[in-house]
Amino acid sequence: MPNHEALILGEKRGLFAVRAVPDIAPGMDEILVSVRAIAVNPFERLIQSVGDVITPWMTYPAILGSDVAGDVVAVGSNITRFKVGDRVVGFAAGEEKGRRSAEGAFQEQAILMEKMTSPLPDNLSFEAASVLPLGLTTAAAGLFQPDFLAMCPPSSKPAPAGQTLVVWGGSTSVGCNAIQLAVAAGYDVIATSSLRNASYLKRLGACAVYDRHSPSTPSVIIEALRGREVCGAIAIGTGSAKACIDILGATKGQRFIALATPPVSLDEIPAGRGRWQKLLPALIGLVIRNISLALRARRKGVKTKFIWGGAPLHNEVGPMIYREFLPSALESGQFRPAPEPEIVGHGLEVIPEALERQRKGVSARKLVVTLGPR
Repeated sequence: MPNHEALILGEKRGLFAVRAVPDIAPGMDEILVSVRAIAVNPFERLIQSVGDVITPWMTYPAILGSDVAGDVVAVGSNITRFKVGDRVVGFAAGEEKGRRSAEGAFQEQAILMEKMTSPLPDNLSFEAASVLPLGLTTAAAGLFQPDFLAMCPPSSKPAPAGQTLVVWGGSTSVGCNAIQLAVAAGYDVIATSSLRNASYLKRLGACAVYDRHSPSTPSVIIEALRGREVCGAIAIGTGSAKACIDILGATKGQRFIALATPPVSLDEIPAGRGRWQKLLPALIGLVIRNISLALRARRKGVKTKFIWGGAPLHNEVGPMIYREFLPSALESGQFRPAPEPEIVGHGLEVIPEALERQRKGVSARKLVVTLGPR
């Protein structure tokens, strides 16, 4: 049987290893892609260390990864939108409940769902495009799903919505995509980031950017929103929820926060020795912080809900983005892959190093690994 190489997580809390896996043909509504570039996300790093807590449905050995760009090498029987040889970018769904490892990104060939895939214009590199899928899909879930902010859909000629979105953590992958999606849907955006990234976020469409490190920023944003109506907020990064609760509790409009980040970091929890000494305090802190935030939100009349990044593959938001909006938006330049890619190496064996480098901190960049011919 023909095979290809994949980066395998062999067991729960195990180590990554490159191994051969069988080639798999795409299903009726799927395409098979020869992977040319992969971007890494914090979620993949956390699955390795605390996957039994955050993704208990996963079976092992597993192939992780969500962000894929590459060439189509086979299409399912129902596919008319793509053909062999097309350049594409898509959300790899292998980490989602009910999906399979053939859909993980960390391999030479990956299965993608047609409705979660977009064609790439010739002037956009695989490396640049690979930063999009998980950040884009997570932002879209928070902004457009009916059980979240339920904003108007993005389009090439949006009508002014007359409302403002607050994006706390604008230079993150989710934040960069949330800013652009909101602008493409007709909304004004106020964002926070480190001030060194302010001009970058304004180029993406934010009308104002404030220092996320300053304790006075929530008060400054409340004043900036005086006389405006908000459509809600998307909170990204540890500490973002409290700030957004205080802002929306003092403004006019929809008091709803889409939460992209838990209130306690899980980054320092090891997969092996010393795990429980760090995991138990983190879980206790998570419960306490969530209760505290829930009480604060209730007092201020604000609703909050955590985003699940893969949810759009189960509802109308996925095809709305990948079929209806993204192809023309990328072609025209209306939507830019963001944040900027930083290529850290070539080959599957580089991915664990990229994940460790990401854990140490990356700002307004997304780490990318290339595959295939150089």
